Amino acid sequence: MNTKVNWFFEKDTQWKDEYAALRAIVLDSGLKEDLKWGVPCYTFRGKNVVLIHGFKNYCALLFQKGVLLKDEANILIQQTENVQAARQLRFKNSDNIATQKEQITAYIKEAIAIEKSGKKVKLKKTEDYPIPDEFREKLDADADLKRAFYALTPGRQRAYLYYFNQAKRAKTRKNRVEKYIPKILDGLGKDD
Repeated sequence: MNTKVNWFFEKDTQWKDEYAALRAIVLDSGLKEDLKWGVPCYTFRGKNVVLIHGFKNYCALLFQKGVLLKDEANILIQQTENVQAARQLRFKNSDNIATQKEQITAYIKEAIAIEKSGKKVKLKKTEDYPIPDEFREKLDADADLKRAFYALTPGRQRAYLYYFNQAKRAKTRKNRVEKYIPKILDGLGKDD
């Protein structure tokens, strides 16, 4: 138990009891407790394995390399279609956690074994994301924009390309590109 994480568990939220139950299960696994991204994160040899977080309709354990878990029970959830590696176990109440305790423990043990093995998730590369015509035209016409875009981290580049490509209509893609050009020129990511 890491005292700098206690505030997360002590605050009065709708998931307070569920957080406490999940914490107990995760700590029994022998993982080290830390605080990352404002939530409890549990590590093995400095590698993030699982974290606890909550949303409006559920709380969850997020396995950083969840895509590598066998998930024979078919209970892991991909949070959004853009998430490549992480997967969640979601809970709506303490009873869900109590009845799935053995399964939760088994998933945590498997996640630790994956870290011990050194397995890595093969992530899509930036080159795997198409550059929409509306953005390609802007990059070709503006050397400063092109330099700024390719100076961004690969993750920021992917976020922009994914967002631009999500628009079905050319007009929407064009509007999105226009809106975000100033951020790109400032060296900022889409959500910065």
